[in-house]
Amino acid sequence: MITFRTPKPQDTETIVALNEAVVAVTSPMDSARFLHLLDLSDFCIVAEDAGAVIGFVIAMQDGAPYDNANFAWFSERLNKFVYIDRIVIGAGGRGKGLGKQLYDQVSAAAKAQGRLVMAAEMDLVPPNEGSLGFHKKSGFVALGERTYDTGKVVSMQIKNL
Repeated sequence: MITFRTPKPQDTETIVALNEAVVAVTSPMDSARFLHLLDLSDFCIVAEDAGAVIGFVIAMQDGAPYDNANFAWFSERLNKFVYIDRIVIGAGGRGKGLGKQLYDQVSAAAKAQGRLVMAAEMDLVPPNEGSLGFHKKSGFVALGERTYDTGKVVSMQIKNL
């Protein structure tokens, strides 16, 4: 049975390993970085199955002291939003609707705190087809694009809560 909860200190290594497994489509995160993001986040939720963490989401609300170019981009354009820094589902948890369930958890908590919009970016170049499809199916729409110095292009997307 899959359950959702806030992370515990002993989850750090597992969360870092889950992130590392998909680092090509997210950003690097060692233990120190995770603990920093956890401290900045308004919502960090893990999905657990049979006592093992199989996925997680980290999200910040507008106004958070987060030094991140994508967060800043949304901050310049939106009010009362929650930003998905990352959502990761381990290989053993994929195809079970965990991404939707994690987003539902964040959405409910963010709405309860007066947030109106969920914001996230996904890779266009090179494309992260899984993320693009998931976000489209979840009701996200493109607000714009950002091109990094590396040539990577991301779609900046939002969903009304």
